[in-house]
Amino acid sequence: MRRARRSLPAAILAVTLTVVVAGCGLISSSGNLRNGTLPGGDTPLAGADITVTSKAFTEQVVLGKITATYLAAAGADVTDMTGAPGAASSRQAQLRGETDVQWEYTGTGWVVYHERTESLSDPHELWTRVHDIELADNNLVWLPPSTLNNTYAFAASQGTAQRLGVSSLSDVAKLPVAERTFCIDDEFFSRSDGFLPMLKAYGIPFDTANGIPQGNVTRMDSGVIYTSTEAGKPCNFGMVFSTDGRIPNLNLKVLDDDRKYFLPYSGSVVIRKSVLDEHPAIEKLMAPISSKLNDDVMRELNGRVDIDGEDPADVAFDWLVEAGLVEPT
Repeated sequence: MRRARRSLPAAILAVTLTVVVAGCGLISSSGNLRNGTLPGGDTPLAGADITVTSKAFTEQVVLGKITATYLAAAGADVTDMTGAPGAASSRQAQLRGETDVQWEYTGTGWVVYHERTESLSDPHELWTRVHDIELADNNLVWLPPSTLNNTYAFAASQGTAQRLGVSSLSDVAKLPVAERTFCIDDEFFSRSDGFLPMLKAYGIPFDTANGIPQGNVTRMDSGVIYTSTEAGKPCNFGMVFSTDGRIPNLNLKVLDDDRKYFLPYSGSVVIRKSVLDEHPAIEKLMAPISSKLNDDVMRELNGRVDIDGEDPADVAFDWLVEAGLVEPT
């Protein structure tokens, strides 16, 4: 059976870094892929050469390692280019045909890559629209998405949620003014799909005595928001990313976006059409991975890396084994 290629050695990394600075090429993330086999030993991708990439933040690296490990277990000769620096580099590499497979988010495809402003709250509709545009414009296939949704959300500590009796953003809108206190970062405050439009969607006027006075909003670094929310000061409600590992670690309660304000950022495997045409088994192989991934799973996996300090390759392999998708060799 073909094995996964190791991540690039140091000498090649030095050369690659020079290329990155020049504006093209990618650097793979640290850590080697762990070898496994599919249950039953099938190798539907024997003879396939596939390059997997990802962006550099934790969730993307974990998803990339899951994909690279699984495709290698299915017999592919995989080049691991996960952890590409900068959000644009992995995208551009795939558009240039230098890489084959990566995970993306439907909201990113809609807003960032195609600059669409129409708000679509239905995850399937958004995926369909992005899928059709990407296939027509870029010959990229967005496979059916998972239910993991890495979007903005608001959370409270369990104690705060119980004290105030809130489980949704509509509940927050009904609270006394003094209890409507928020921690957010500067970007979210100024985004066209961020804080101020959210307040409007929930019927809460900003900078008014009976709505949200400016003193009720504290702007801070996004990393500090989680601990401030857990402490319940200076805010009852903090902006979070819905799949962040700090949510379970700090036992935060994510509030339901019951008016469906936030755009879905559903995770989807994106593959070059020519590669999928040559190796159609990839779509069937990736389906069970997408079906098993959700917000709770990603919070746990992200937390194992960011909080427990585990290697993303180990986290990915362990999850594949636990999910019954890969057997150790």
